[in-house]
Amino acid sequence: MFSKIGEAILKFITSRIVLSCAVLICCMAVLVYRLFYLQIIMGEEYLDSFQLKIQKVKDIQATRGNIYDRNGNLLAYNELANSVTIEDVFESGKYRNATINATINKLIDIIEGNGDEVDSTFNIVLSANGDFEYTVEGSALNRFLADVYGHTSINDLTYNEKTKTAKEVVTELCEKFGIGDYADYSNPSSPKDFEIGLGYTNERLLKVLTVRYNMNTNSYQKYIDTTVATSVSDQTVADVMENSDSLEGVSIEESTARVYVDSKYFSQIIGYTGKVSEDELVELQAENPEYDSNDTVGKSGIEQAMESELQGKKGSETVYVDNTGQVIETSNYVDSVAGNDVYLTIDKDLQEACYNIIETSLAGILISKIENTKSYTITENSDASDIMIPVYDVYYALFDNNVIDIDHLQEEDAGPNEAAVYQQFLTKKESVFSTLNTELTQTMTPYNTLTKEYMVYMSYIASMLYSDGIIDSDLVNKEDATYIAWTTDETISLAEYLKYCISENWIDVTKLDLDNQYADSEEIYSQIISYIFNELETDTDFTSRFYKYMLQDDYISGTQVCNILLEQNLVSLDSEEASLWNAGGETAYTFITNRITNLDITPAQLALDPCTGSMVITDVNNGDVLALVSYPGYDNNKMANGVDAEYYAQLRNDLSNPLYNYATQQKTAPGSTFKMVSSTAGLMEGVITTDSTITCNGVFDKFSSNPHCWIYPRAHGSLDVTGGIRNSCNVFFYEVGYRLGLVNDTYKSEIGIDKLAKYADMYGLSETTGIEIAESEPEVSDEDAVRSAIGQGTHSYTTVGLARYVTTVANSGTCFNLTLLDKTTDSSGNLLEEYSATVRNTIDMDVSYWNAIHTGMRQVVEDKTYYNDVAVNVAGKTGTAQESKNRGNHALFVCYAPYEAPEIAIATRIAYGYTSSYAAQITKEAIEYYFGLTDEDEIEGSAADGLVEGEANAD
Repeated sequence: MFSKIGEAILKFITSRIVLSCAVLICCMAVLVYRLFYLQIIMGEEYLDSFQLKIQKVKDIQATRGNIYDRNGNLLAYNELANSVTIEDVFESGKYRNATINATINKLIDIIEGNGDEVDSTFNIVLSANGDFEYTVEGSALNRFLADVYGHTSINDLTYNEKTKTAKEVVTELCEKFGIGDYADYSNPSSPKDFEIGLGYTNERLLKVLTVRYNMNTNSYQKYIDTTVATSVSDQTVADVMENSDSLEGVSIEESTARVYVDSKYFSQIIGYTGKVSEDELVELQAENPEYDSNDTVGKSGIEQAMESELQGKKGSETVYVDNTGQVIETSNYVDSVAGNDVYLTIDKDLQEACYNIIETSLAGILISKIENTKSYTITENSDASDIMIPVYDVYYALFDNNVIDIDHLQEEDAGPNEAAVYQQFLTKKESVFSTLNTELTQTMTPYNTLTKEYMVYMSYIASMLYSDGIIDSDLVNKEDATYIAWTTDETISLAEYLKYCISENWIDVTKLDLDNQYADSEEIYSQIISYIFNELETDTDFTSRFYKYMLQDDYISGTQVCNILLEQNLVSLDSEEASLWNAGGETAYTFITNRITNLDITPAQLALDPCTGSMVITDVNNGDVLALVSYPGYDNNKMANGVDAEYYAQLRNDLSNPLYNYATQQKTAPGSTFKMVSSTAGLMEGVITTDSTITCNGVFDKFSSNPHCWIYPRAHGSLDVTGGIRNSCNVFFYEVGYRLGLVNDTYKSEIGIDKLAKYADMYGLSETTGIEIAESEPEVSDEDAVRSAIGQGTHSYTTVGLARYVTTVANSGTCFNLTLLDKTTDSSGNLLEEYSATVRNTIDMDVSYWNAIHTGMRQVVEDKTYYNDVAVNVAGKTGTAQESKNRGNHALFVCYAPYEAPEIAIATRIAYGYTSSYAAQITKEAIEYYFGLTDEDEIEGSAADGLVEGEANAD
């Protein structure tokens, strides 16, 4: 009975559900009909009143705080700007990707048509050859790949995902986002006819992919903005608004753009801002949950270090939009709170003056080293300070470091010299490719009997095959006799080596265009040859090497190179020099040296040794950093507000590496600047006194290797510790290092090393300095106490590390944790916090020991005639560090002034700067500027003025 009742109830309920559904369907049909009727009869305006409103809460970005120098000079600020954004309001379906991509392409056309740039926030860029390459490596690359493949942890990446090339990642993402076109338009619904990237250049493909990827990282949440371009022109704003009907989801958002004042001088300190990465977001949200994936944050430098102060607090408003993303109305407005302002210890004028001093001085060194020859041969007996620069190396550098636009040589509007050089290039390319093909398939000349030119080409090809994974380096047996014959003995040809790699299964055949993976050796080798020439055909890094030999063999002349500089408007001449040049009255050598002297072409552009430098100036009494100079700098305006992809690629390919902070990241041996540490160790450990002497005979004879003093075959004679510093006597400090290692009259290097390390630590050389931006870890020598005592061994320190060290010397023992921060205020100028350097440790040492060291340093400077006219007494120590016999020595100088009552300490390094005398003279100009003994006009004078080489090796 109950079952019948239940069955009846079920039938009743079912009938009611069916009836309700029928009623609902009818109502919907009526609604659709009425809406259609209203649209036809009453018009669009009437219909609009029935549109659905979708509510969202929108963040109002806070204005980022400003950055000032210690004197209140503005270094970074914000200005009002407009950004172009896109929201994912696109409906699902088979045409979704095509619709989104078409919208993005149209949007890019508008943006770039008005001279604006699409933001580049993707970790893949185009190389100089037009190939895809990663901009990150290591853990950052793994994090990026984890994001691409949807993993929350890098530990979840498969081996296959971890080893994807940039090109493979691009291909897979393009397939996912449907970036390409159908080859067979007769059957557009067939997936097999879709070709990835069809109809796109690599450049455009990457721009569209960047937007799609950024939309995807927002998890395709509807009504979440993705920024396409920042700081766009008024014309772009107008064009976007005018085309709003066909740009679904696209909006113009009011925003701010970050502006950096005199950017090249401060870029390494201040850094820049950019869209937050996934790693950064996780870290920032741990401290402040308000951060989201669209936020702009500090990416490097002070911008990154002081992110929490500069960022500010977001506001919000409730926004109602229609189903196309267009705003209908707003409410519930809550204003944002501006970020705090940050004041640095840096002196803007001092920073800029020191940068200009370095640049001008580097140009002067180059001028003194350039000779009017084609080549310079370095022999075993050559001294690093004697290395010269052939002017033909200067001509080639203009091609090698992309000063000359090689691509423009073949353009229709190329000048006559450009066109002539390009024709010679084509002839050279054909010749080289033909010879390489013959070498790889027939001649197979052993590497060591090739010409120097073809050694360069073969080495490049081998390196390419390794880096591209054709030769799997993990499989190569480094102990194999054939491997050694190729890499070390150089007695076999590249062809022979490659064929041996095939026989040993060291080739990754999956990267070759083979019909099957079981192809025979000859087929594999043939495909390797095809791969080589296919890659080299578009490899501008390879083909740019041709210009070196075209110059050497007189296919092109120095005069043509100079004329190309004029044709490409890279330099200009005053009327007097132009008349002389056009009349043939000025040589190419004079033309090019004039350009360097006048800084029409900078040392950084040439990227010849020396082309970089660094200087750090501190207040010895409080540990403030007054100047932290890294040359060359870069324009961080082009890195903020959406990275300028073309400029970023230019920076990455620049051989002078302007993205590298030479003051905080470059490390070299300190050379003789370390001798104050060794003096301290010797005095404190009792192996010398202020009165004891050591006799220098030019040779340290307690080792069979008989290391020489720099003055050999002369000798310094009997010296106390002050004389040892003054004369930078290697034998004196060899003996100190030796004595530090004595245990019961037996020398034990490790004992001496431990003692030197103890005192290096007292001067702060064992740790980073405390400044608020990224800094390389120092390395205190861990071998050979004797050589370590003169700053050799494995010592390796940054310029800022040496600055802290000499600051401690100058103030007689107070070692600070240095700082770049002075104070923070709110946006109204109210003081929030004052910063100061903290004392890391103090060195408690007898005053007589300090006097001996200080006197020695004063005498070092007194012996330098170019300091005779400086109205402030200076104490310092030079240092020279050899890294390569084929390049100039690193030049270093540390000092403080005034000698009687120190105010500032300075450390200067000119990498591959030949002689420490140059570093000392550059520092002299900085001292004169700081103490008001010279003006800025004198600093910006001729590059060739004033520098003298000094005594060879005297450091």
